[in-house]
Order: sequence, then C-alpha cells, then structure tokens
Amino acid sequence: MKNLDIIDKDQIPVEFAIIEIDANEITTLREFYEVLAKAMHFPDYFGFNLDSLDELLNDLSWIEDEKLAVYFNNSDKFLEKERNETKILTLLDLLDATCEDWKWHEMDEEDEDFTQKELFFGFDKSQRMEELLNKLQ
Repeated sequence: MKNLDIIDKDQIPVEFAIIEIDANEITTLREFYEVLAKAMHFPDYFGFNLDSLDELLNDLSWIEDEKLAVYFNNSDKFLEKERNETKILTLLDLLDATCEDWKWHEMDEEDEDFTQKELFFGFDKSQRMEELLNKLQ
C-alpha cells in the first residue's frame, strides 16, 4: 500500500483505525490544520503550521491505535482555495515522508512507552487528487 493513495474507504485494511475527514471543510491550509488537529486530537501546543504538523505526526504517542488511516472524502475540494500549489505539494510530500519515516522508526532506549505506528493517507477518487499525487512522483 502506498503512503498516499486514491482508494475506496472500504478497501482500507480492517486493522487500520480510520479517521474520516470531509475535504469540503479543508479548502485552505489553515482549515486543514484546524480540522486535522481536531480529528486527530492533537495536543494543545500544536502550532498550526507545517513544522508543528511534522513534529506531531512523527509522535502520535497520544493515539492508542498502531495502524492509522486518515481518509479524505470529497477530495476534489482538498485545499481547493489554496492558490499556491507548491504549498499543497509540500504538505503532501511531508505526509508521504512521515508515513515512510514510521516504517523505519526505531525505539529509543530511553522511551519505554514508544509504540510503533503505521500511518496512511487515503483520498476518494477525484481528478484533482490524481493530478496532485502524480506531481509528487
């Protein structure tokens, strides 16, 4: 399974906990940060920016599930009001890299509470997402 993919929600393996997000609610980067923070129960110190998102997605210690899928419905609306496509591609690249990092994350000897995670971002079928994801390759 790719880290970011166009997929029907029912094709996500059953062992994944699914966080479902309506992309109608995330047409700008600010909305993306706000909705994702609420859906994933980010800690209060989340800074609503790319660096803070990177930090928290590489932690996830507050989430009990070991396999997590974030699924976007209505993906044709995903960040549609964001005028700078480079920012969108940078975000998608970060999400992809974070998923990949979790595959290779090693337990720190000092962190006894560490739990290995598997992270996936899925999008329902839309021409917009197909075009965006193709630009990452």
